[in-house]
Amino acid sequence: MKLAFNQATTLENSTLEKDLELCEQQGYDYIEIRTMDKLPEYLETNTMADLKNFFDTHQLKPLALNALVFFNNRDEEGHQEIIQEFKAMLVTAQELNVPYIVAVPLVTKTKFHKQTIQQDCVAVLREMSDLAKASGVKIALEFVGHPECTVNTFGQAYDIIEAVDRENVGVVFDCFHFHAMGSNIADLERAKGDKIFILHMDDTEDFPIGFLTDDDRVWPGHGAIDLETHLKTLRKIGFKGVASVELFRPEYYQMSAEEVIRKAKDTTREVLQAYY
Repeated sequence: MKLAFNQATTLENSTLEKDLELCEQQGYDYIEIRTMDKLPEYLETNTMADLKNFFDTHQLKPLALNALVFFNNRDEEGHQEIIQEFKAMLVTAQELNVPYIVAVPLVTKTKFHKQTIQQDCVAVLREMSDLAKASGVKIALEFVGHPECTVNTFGQAYDIIEAVDRENVGVVFDCFHFHAMGSNIADLERAKGDKIFILHMDDTEDFPIGFLTDDDRVWPGHGAIDLETHLKTLRKIGFKGVASVELFRPEYYQMSAEEVIRKAKDTTREVLQAYY
């Protein structure tokens, strides 16, 4: 299985330029580029042409632009801002030959009925699907395992992309998010492997459902998530995509970026090798 590095893993102790260099050295196949912070920081001293040249001349390739955040259940002004942001991300994705844009649902204390959430997610994802169709870029919906996220279980996310019913719209399967809100393995068993675009590999400390936060993530295989069941089921339903390691551990930010990138690869490979 191809392996990617998500820049959240070195969010506070590295840059895009350094991550590119270290991921290339460590033999990663792909990188997920953080568009909220790391890409703008890179462009302060480099150009998009520089980034394209790196990917054109190295083994490491871009997997996803991560991420278009809070895309659903916005007011009209917010919706138009999201669409303009998505259009700009499409331009970047085409320029760098990035296959996926990750879309993250709204996190809010405001309560919406599930039907309202689904209807709006479907409408916005179809609108973005139409915009992306000619480019070949695909949209990966990432549910977030937190009580205040409008889409916080795998089953809910999969129901949404089934209703969208577009070839270029699928989901991100994140092991942490699946565990954090107690997603049902039966929902994964009924899914189609080719509708899962990206696998996010991670693990977590053993806190109760609903209390977990990103800071609780640990190296894959070093926590409480039933990764064996996740990976066996993904293999069973025919998932053949890329595994991307994504950690937000504050103590890992105190380590050198080189050590984190190496350790992330080693622990992820160790977990994956029994199944892929």
